[in-house]
Amino acid sequence: MFDLDLWREIFQSINKNRTRSLLSGFTVTFAILLFAILFGISNGLQNTFEEAFKDDATNSIFIHSGTTTKAHKGLQAGRRIRFKNKDFDYVKEEFGDNIQFITARIYRNTPASFKNEQNTYDLRAVHPDHQFLEKTKLKEGRYINQNDINNKTKVVVIGRLVEEDLFLKTKALGKYLNLSGVQYKVVGIFTDDGGDTEERKIYTPVSTAQRLYGNNDYIDQISLTYNPEMNYDKAIAFGNQLTKSLKDRFSVAKNDQRAIRIRNMAEASKNVNQFSFVLGIIIFVIGFGTLIAGVVGISNIMIFIVKERTKEIGIRKALGASPRSIVSIILIESIIITAIAGYMGLLIGVGVLEWAGPALKPYFIKDPSVSTSLVIGATITIIIAGGIAGYFPAKRASKIKPIVALRND
Repeated sequence: MFDLDLWREIFQSINKNRTRSLLSGFTVTFAILLFAILFGISNGLQNTFEEAFKDDATNSIFIHSGTTTKAHKGLQAGRRIRFKNKDFDYVKEEFGDNIQFITARIYRNTPASFKNEQNTYDLRAVHPDHQFLEKTKLKEGRYINQNDINNKTKVVVIGRLVEEDLFLKTKALGKYLNLSGVQYKVVGIFTDDGGDTEERKIYTPVSTAQRLYGNNDYIDQISLTYNPEMNYDKAIAFGNQLTKSLKDRFSVAKNDQRAIRIRNMAEASKNVNQFSFVLGIIIFVIGFGTLIAGVVGISNIMIFIVKERTKEIGIRKALGASPRSIVSIILIESIIITAIAGYMGLLIGVGVLEWAGPALKPYFIKDPSVSTSLVIGATITIIIAGGIAGYFPAKRASKIKPIVALRND
């Protein structure tokens, strides 16, 4: 049952002993503040990693061609390596069991216009699987399909911002877009989590671009995703096997790093996971140490407080207060101070992260924040510790005889 007198007495005690209360609260506030900032920075680093990978499938492998830098098998250095459709088919057939999705890419920069509106955009010629490598989200219509590849149809899938730029008074779907003097039918509009740059791209079938821009079968890049059931080590081994096979196919020296370059996201993901794991351990150790320091601090203060109030306890007992009521007063007072101080630490910590967030972006810390449930859990831990720290000395003091307590110096 709610005892108004008990609560009035508790708040009067807190108000009367402001220095003592502030000292107790500062220890808790600082511990929770530091705890929130540390985990906020850790989450900011994690957000940066997720931002870097969110635009592409995390199990992607990108194969680029370049120029040889070393002579090999009688062939001179400086030889240009160019992929063709047959090389794309070779990778698809030779490593099909390890491949989830695969696409070729051809890059062009092209002027685009619709009626009186015009601009210049990146044009990518791709296969249908490209949608899944790029994590493209269709807003309207459809993506490039195999029928478009087979028939070399003049169709495009445009980004949301391309539609906003050029199709001011109408919908783009079903309309014809002029690319370098050639009319393409818009069959789809997409969005992309990669941001404005990605949403200002235009996709068209590989075969169409090859027929219209050079009448050849060259491709600029081969991109694929490896089987998601592979772990990082198997995916890295697969990437190395792919590199070796293509270098043998094009008579490229094993130590030539520029002729055929493969960027395997498994390597980056493994490094990020290892870094995140180590960082998590460091943050956990520091955060746990901070909480321990807070617990020790509040414990020492509570022991001192109880000892300081020995005479007060003696007077209460002399006036007929029960041991239970004495323990309750000290225990509740400890919990109230700890809870308020913990909440203040949470607010200050979140405020610091919000204020410092923009300044931390150059240091690869994006949107630092901390889970409210995590900090509340830490605060509850300190509250429990503060309660326990106050309970035992209060219990011991409540058993002292009034005459002994009143003589205490």
